[in-house]
Amino acid sequence: MQGFVKAASLKEILPGKCKALELNGLKIVLVNQGGSLYALEDACTHLGAPLSQGFLSKDCITCEWHGASFDLRTGEALSAPAREPLRTFELRLSGDDIEVLI
Repeated sequence: MQGFVKAASLKEILPGKCKALELNGLKIVLVNQGGSLYALEDACTHLGAPLSQGFLSKDCITCEWHGASFDLRTGEALSAPAREPLRTFELRLSGDDIEVLI
C-alpha cells in the first residue's frame, strides 16, 4: 500500500543542495534545485553510485563516478554511460515538511 512518508523539512535542504535518506528500505535523494523539489532513487543506473554525492546543474544531477547525468524531473538518463532512467517519486509539502509517496 502506498502512502506519503515524511522525508525532511524544508530547512534541511537549501537551494542547490541534496540530501540522502532511506525511506521504507528505499535509498532516495531529495534535491532542492532553485526552490523546486525532486525525489529520485539515490543510485546511478550505471553502477549504483550514490547520486546524492554527485553534482547538480540546471535541471540534472550528474554521477561523480563516471559522469552519467539524469533529468531531475523525469529521471531520464541524459548521458552515457547510463542508459536506464532513475525511478522518481512524487512528493508534496505539508507545512514545512517534505513528504514522499512510497
